[in-house]
Amino acid sequence: MTAGWDPKQYLTFDNHRLRPALELLLRIPHDAPAQVVDLGCGPGNVTPYLRERWPGAVITGVDNSGEMLTTARKSGVDATWCEADLVTWTPEAPVDVMYTNAALQWAEDHEALFPRLMSMLAPGGVLAVQMPRNFGQPSHTTMKVAAAQGPWAAKLARVERRAPVAEPDFYYGLLAPLSEKLDIWETRYVQVLTGENPVAEYTKGSWLKPMLDALEEPERSGFEAAYRKLVLAAYPPREDGTTLFPFTRLFMVAVN
Repeated sequence: MTAGWDPKQYLTFDNHRLRPALELLLRIPHDAPAQVVDLGCGPGNVTPYLRERWPGAVITGVDNSGEMLTTARKSGVDATWCEADLVTWTPEAPVDVMYTNAALQWAEDHEALFPRLMSMLAPGGVLAVQMPRNFGQPSHTTMKVAAAQGPWAAKLARVERRAPVAEPDFYYGLLAPLSEKLDIWETRYVQVLTGENPVAEYTKGSWLKPMLDALEEPERSGFEAAYRKLVLAAYPPREDGTTLFPFTRLFMVAVN
């Protein structure tokens, strides 16, 4: 993940971001975990639901963004908050539930990371993961087009990333040999958005942000305007003013 996140922008679409998080939570087969980790907890918007489900657990929220954790600490949730890199962080004790929602797409080398996370689990522990897998859709591909078509191209080439989430069979191959039970599925949400160019606003709170952060004015505004024009054409508003934004997410629940 990247430092400098804006919790307010991220939470603008909290209802759409929350639904897959809760659906993942409901699929975790553990009734009374002692140690629960919210890995990539962001502003702590999901952590209260972990606390509600497991009132007796010790919950640790881990994120590498100080801005996000500042918001999380204000929530009043009974949890320990830890600022750390998601790839290198190590728990003090074996974990019963390692929950990570919409975070690991920011991490590199999943081939090494996922087995590492499984190794942190206690016997019978659960790794529960949700990641967006919409990177081949216009919401994201238009970023590349806009990035390549302006004076900012060289700067953005240095921060542009390839699609970070692989096909489901890749993760099955990683996790099946390490799991007693493994469940993998995808859900395509048709998100109904409102407002002016809402898909641009949605991505501005996530995948677009590192690209904007790499630029200074006037290039920042120029690149954003170019992207907004392209993405609006890809997701035009309906006659009733709403915009439909299909969005695919990948889920996996692995029991140690």
